Amino acid sequence: MKEKVSIISLGCARNLVDTEVMAGLLQQDHYEMVSEPAEADIVLINTCSFIDAAKEEAVDTILETARLKEEGRLQTLVVAGCLPQRYSQELTSELPEVDLFIGTGEVPRIVEILREHRANKQKRLYIGVPRYLYDHGTPRLRTTPSHSAFLKVSEGCDHKCAFCIIPELRGPHRSRPIDSIVKETAILAETGVKEINLIAQDLTAYGRERRDGATLYGLLKEMAPIAGVQWIRLLYAYPNFLDEPLLRLIRENEKICKYVDIPFQHVSGRILRRMRRGKSGSAVRETVAKLRRAIPEITLRTSLIVGFPGETEEEFRELLDFVEEARFDRLGVFKYSVEEGTAAALMGDQIPEEEKESRWQEIMELQAEISRSKNESLIGTIQHVMVDAHDVESKRFIGRTQAHAPEVDGVVYLEKGYTNGARTEMRLGDMVDVRINQALDYDLIGAILDA
Repeated sequence: MKEKVSIISLGCARNLVDTEVMAGLLQQDHYEMVSEPAEADIVLINTCSFIDAAKEEAVDTILETARLKEEGRLQTLVVAGCLPQRYSQELTSELPEVDLFIGTGEVPRIVEILREHRANKQKRLYIGVPRYLYDHGTPRLRTTPSHSAFLKVSEGCDHKCAFCIIPELRGPHRSRPIDSIVKETAILAETGVKEINLIAQDLTAYGRERRDGATLYGLLKEMAPIAGVQWIRLLYAYPNFLDEPLLRLIRENEKICKYVDIPFQHVSGRILRRMRRGKSGSAVRETVAKLRRAIPEITLRTSLIVGFPGETEEEFRELLDFVEEARFDRLGVFKYSVEEGTAAALMGDQIPEEEKESRWQEIMELQAEISRSKNESLIGTIQHVMVDAHDVESKRFIGRTQAHAPEVDGVVYLEKGYTNGARTEMRLGDMVDVRINQALDYDLIGAILDA
């Protein structure tokens, strides 16, 4: 009888790809994959430990799942990813409920590790130096909608940002060959994928450590002609490496979404220097201006940190003014989280939690106003929408425009798509024209034309 495996994936899209690879490898080895942990013999939790909230979510999930050893059929509980990579020694003593801890570099060894565990249940810890990099031939069981996929082009990071532990968890930056990525894109397209979301710790660093001349520009040139692919989206682009040829390609190629996710983190020159971000405030502002000059219709997403050690009220006001001035289309804001092993954790002038919360609240309220205003400007326009899902209860389809990345941005609720209570002949992944009729803070409501 096949052992049943359920996988819980926490954290970012990059983590999700690792989860999908482990699921693919297990399925290839004749494990039966099930969605419900209560139905599984083995549960694998792929964790995140980027900030305190992620760590708390991971530990809560582990403890909740561990109850299935008494209440269900669960025999083996596996914890993988960033949390064990970072806290391996502490976890082995604090979480005796867990049978196996697997680091970020051990993803391709999941089947081997489970076999070894059967033979020698004394060994619980598998943590090595992260060097793993999957390729187009690696089995992968995707969990995203059939028409949309994340594609990881590189792993690791060489930056030394003062607040970030990722280089310790993921290892040095290493890029896949262009040929492998192009082949994976073609495989995904053949299975019906229309949207490719390129991800990495630093997307614009793609190829820099390789000796074959690979660049993000060259990669996109090779990917774009692949039949079936309609949208190619750039996520997690570091600000320093967006050059003119790349911006021109984004502007001119209809398949490349006019969308860039570019984490600025702050605008105060002093705070940026303390963060080790390598840009001045004026350089940040110029990058925003350069992107909008090069691609007038661009959707800009960024992430910012409030409450970084030593951030004064004046510097926070400067950041707030920058958000008002830049009017980002999409904005994620993090409250600074003290992370052991980072330079920022040793800094004085730590900001009280209540002040971080107040600053976060203020900046998010401003962004909600900006986002609603931008959405209201779309009322009456016709937008090209990819259908992502349908809500049976509300009898509404849900989709996204090019300006909406999956999972992190808003959506478009579609008012038509049902006739006399019955769903019309429309499939997930279909592209439809939609007239926008209503704007919310982050979402849009519109009607499918000719539906």
